[in-house]
Amino acid sequence: MTYLKFKNVSIEFHTHSDFLKNKELRPTNTGEGEQPKRYSAPKTIRALDDVSFEINRGDRIALLGRNGAGKSTLLKAAAGIFPPTSGEIEVQGEVAELFNVGLGMRMEATGYRNITLSGLAAGKSREEIEEKVDEIAEFTELGRFLALPIRTYSNGMLLRLKFACSTAFNPDIILMDEWLGAGDAEFRQKANERLTKLVADAGILMLASHNKNMVRRACEKAMYFEHGKLLDFDNVETIIRTMKRAQQQQTRGGQGRRRNQQSA
Repeated sequence: MTYLKFKNVSIEFHTHSDFLKNKELRPTNTGEGEQPKRYSAPKTIRALDDVSFEINRGDRIALLGRNGAGKSTLLKAAAGIFPPTSGEIEVQGEVAELFNVGLGMRMEATGYRNITLSGLAAGKSREEIEEKVDEIAEFTELGRFLALPIRTYSNGMLLRLKFACSTAFNPDIILMDEWLGAGDAEFRQKANERLTKLVADAGILMLASHNKNMVRRACEKAMYFEHGKLLDFDNVETIIRTMKRAQQQQTRGGQGRRRNQQSA
C-alpha cells in the first residue's frame, strides 16, 4: 500500500539576521538613567504551518501558490530532507525526488559510479543495480561521458543522469519541482513518456509548479498554499479558480491602499 500523510506538520527555520546592524534600529537611550530600547529580528520563520493531508496510490497532486508559499519545503519534507518541527509525516513506499539535480550525487565520481550510488541509496542490491546499468546508460544518451566525473557535466547532462537513475527502479512516490522543463525537447518528450507510465503503474505524483497547463496535463487534484498554510485541497480547476479570485482580491486591495495613500 502506497500513501503519504502529513499530520499537523509545521517546519520552522532559525534566522540569523541582526537588526542592530541597521542604524535606525540600534539601541538608543531615551533619557538619563533609562535602559536603552532594543530591537531584535524574529527568531524563526515558519515555512509550513500546521499542514495536514493524506494522499494515496493513484493520486496526482499539484502544489500551487506564490514563491515562498511552502511548496518546495513540503516536497523536501516528504523526501525526508527537512524533519518537521512539530507534527508527523508518514511515508509508505519508495520515494524518488526530482527537484534538485545534484542532490545525492557525488560530483567527483563518474556517471557510472553515480548510477551505482543512486541504486544503493534507493535500497537496491548490487545485483539489481547491475541489471539496470545498461538501461539507465541508454536512456541518458550520455555515452562515453558516463566514464567521466559528473563535475564536468552541464546542467542538462546532470538532469538526464538524475532522472534516469531516479526513475529506473519504479518508485512509488515521485516528487517534482519543475526542473523537468530544462533540457532539449527530445529528452523532455522521452522523460514525460516515462513519467506518465511510472505514475500510471506506480503510485503518487506531487508536482510543484507555476505552469497551469502542465498542471492540468499531469495532475487531477491540487493543493493551494500561502505563507506556509494549506488553504484548499480540491480538483485542479477548482483550485486554479480559487487562486485567481484570491490574487484579484489582493490586487484590488493593493490598488485601494495606494489610492488612499495618494489622497492623504
